[in-house]
Parts: sequence; C-alpha cells; structure tokens
Amino acid sequence: MLLTHATGASYFQFEHLADFPEIAHGVFTRSPGHSEPPFDRLNISLSVGDDPGRVARNRGLVADCLGAAALASARQVHGSDVVVVDGRPAASPPVGDALVTRHAGTFLMIAAADCQAILMYDPRRRVVAGIHSGWRGSVADIAGRAVAVMRERFGCRPPDIRAGVGPSLGPCCAEFVHYRTEIPEALWGYRRDGDRFDFWAMTRDQLTRSGVPDAHIETSGICTRCRTDLFFSHRGEKRTGRFPAVIGIKKVLSVKF
Repeated sequence: MLLTHATGASYFQFEHLADFPEIAHGVFTRSPGHSEPPFDRLNISLSVGDDPGRVARNRGLVADCLGAAALASARQVHGSDVVVVDGRPAASPPVGDALVTRHAGTFLMIAAADCQAILMYDPRRRVVAGIHSGWRGSVADIAGRAVAVMRERFGCRPPDIRAGVGPSLGPCCAEFVHYRTEIPEALWGYRRDGDRFDFWAMTRDQLTRSGVPDAHIETSGICTRCRTDLFFSHRGEKRTGRFPAVIGIKKVLSVKF
C-alpha cells in the first residue's frame, strides 16, 4: 500500500509488516526530495556522485517520516556478508549487504536501484533485517544467510519471520545475456523468456527453503525499470540515484510516575 507523509514523501508498505505497530518501515519513491538530476529527487546514496549535503537532507526526510532516531546503513558491495547492528555509532559504514538488529530506535536502510531490497521482521523475538540482493546476492542466497544469522544470533524461528520483497528488476526486464557464465546452472530453472530471469521467484524459494512460510512472504511485483517514474533504475537510467527501503523497531520512551 502507498502512503503519503505530511512532508509530502510517499512510500510503500507491506501489509503484513504494517500489522505490527511496534515497527515502522517503508520503501520510498524517488519523490519528493532535494537532489538534482540525474539523481532526482530522493537519492540517499553517497556513492553515485550526488552532493553530500543534499543526500543528508534526503536521509533526514526519510528518518522524519518513520520516526527513526538513527539510520544504519552499510557499504553495499554485492556480496553476501550479514552485519549485526548493535546500535552504537560507527565511525564508518560497515561493509556488507544485509543488516540485522534488535536495537530499538536504530532503523536499517538499504539503498536500491533495480536490486531487491528485502525487509524482514520476527515479531516474537523482535528482530528486524534489511537485505540488499542484486543478482550476485541472489546467487549467493544472501536472503537465506540473513535468516540464518537471525536464527543463530537471536534465536529467531524462521516460521515466525515475515518478509517483504521490494520493487526491483522484474522478470520482464532482468535480462542476462551472459547468464551461462554469470549464473550457476542450478538456477537456470528461473529463466523465463530467452535470457530473462525471475529473481522474485528465486528469492521466495530461498526464503521458504530457509523455513519462512510462503504465506509470510510478500512481493511488491513492481519492476523498477518499468516504473522509473516512481523508482530509480540503473538498468533504465544508467547514472541515477538510489531509493531507500527502511525498517526498524520503534524506540519506546519510559514513563515515570
């Protein structure tokens, strides 16, 4: 569902994650924001050549929309490392493509422009995760790795986890001319039309193999290359911005009587 904040910022939410009032999340569209073309408008990435001051204002807008005390992000490298965030300020962003935390008030932010941003929550253990999964991450099963970290570090049970797969390159546009050398043959079953791949289906299968029930997985079904009016797309625009997908546990203030 699409929501609009008082600031004018618009973002999508997954219905089954919105059922839990103790968390806040959103997959933000590219408008409104402070960046100029080709990063217009809500670019939150510092690695694409945008003005850092404009990026900072965009990040502040995102934080305000969700009531986030802090936004935690990583230096995404299309790998498979999962970083556990403890809530303490970091001198520099850690290197990794998935973030996991149980720390209230620290919201996990994933930057995307065709890659899948996957948001997860275990309401029993109150643990959230944000995952950046491009084709390399999908090949490495980074979604399954994140579930494993949630299970091993925090005692999460996969059947309790809810997952949402954000707007990303759909099977209509995920063309891989060199798939025979880039994608393992074991995954060629996700080839749909010529050299196009269905990474949405791949992620769903990886999550279910990790123990997450199919009914707990929601896929947006929005292709970023087809909808550059809403989202940044590297495939469609080349030099462009990155939109944020954010999830976090709300910070509850104690009340003294």
